[in-house]
Amino acid sequence: MSAVLQDQQANDVLMEVRNLTKYFPITGGLLSRVVGQVKAVDGVSFDLHRGETLGLVGESGCGKTTTGRAVLRLIEPTSGTIKFEGRDITHLGKAAMRSLRKEMQIIFQDPFGSLNPRMSVGQTIEEPLIIHHAGNRGQREERVRKLLDVVGLASYHTRRYPHEFSGGQRQRIGIARALALNPKLIVADEPVSALDVSIQSQILNLLEDLQQEFGLTYLFIAHGLNVVRHISDRVGVMYLGAMVEIATSEEIYLKPLHPYTEALFSAIPIPNPEMKRERIILQGDVPSPVNPPMGCRFHTRCPIVQDKCRVERPILKESAPGHWVACHYR
Repeated sequence: MSAVLQDQQANDVLMEVRNLTKYFPITGGLLSRVVGQVKAVDGVSFDLHRGETLGLVGESGCGKTTTGRAVLRLIEPTSGTIKFEGRDITHLGKAAMRSLRKEMQIIFQDPFGSLNPRMSVGQTIEEPLIIHHAGNRGQREERVRKLLDVVGLASYHTRRYPHEFSGGQRQRIGIARALALNPKLIVADEPVSALDVSIQSQILNLLEDLQQEFGLTYLFIAHGLNVVRHISDRVGVMYLGAMVEIATSEEIYLKPLHPYTEALFSAIPIPNPEMKRERIILQGDVPSPVNPPMGCRFHTRCPIVQDKCRVERPILKESAPGHWVACHYR
């Protein structure tokens, strides 16, 4: 690779995450001493390029949501490095992070629980503008009306409250709030999992349209594999707090390399009764994140496990151009 191309790719990186970990302490006894740790995220690394959608998939409890919230510093990482536009934000103070918040926003999974029932829609969308002193009252009200129009709602909705809307409309309100400050990065934390299937496609199409219009970058967290395939440029697969594979959406769905990815994608239904896919059934249960296995975390369920897997943890390496996998034998 030429030095010029390397520089172009480096300048294209919006967020760089290296060896991110997040452990949650477990306390017990009369003195509430720390007796263990839940290793929710353990050594996750990835780059997020400008204008792309990186999908994060995996079983429930694999650390997807914790990763998304940690990179935004909504929860404090235990260790690791997070760089945004080349700036290390891992240990920024509250004042500096507050200024940076307008560049990084989040869309929450629950479109009702994430909205204050005592605030009208107009107040909800205007709140981040007030916090960051963006414009006067008239300018903020005009901004709110424009945002409602952008997400497919009407200006008179500003006077209504969350309970007066459907689930899809509430999620549109959450999207409008996330867009209020013209962010560069949006973490979408399972934004359609709580919606009816008929509404999911509307919200996904809206997110794609907004990305084109505003040049947004998404970290899209989901466990619906077809949803991730539809919207993502690249896909990262997580298992028990670790990243096991990253590749383009087309590549990873057509030619998954990690045994866990193969098993996960084999469960995707095929909308054709005449076509069949071999279903890979994993044996055993997911180990506890309190006491994860030594070596490769997947070795207790892996169909191709070898002795090396039980003692040595594989690193995420580039097996093919743009295709990264954490497996000793792939």
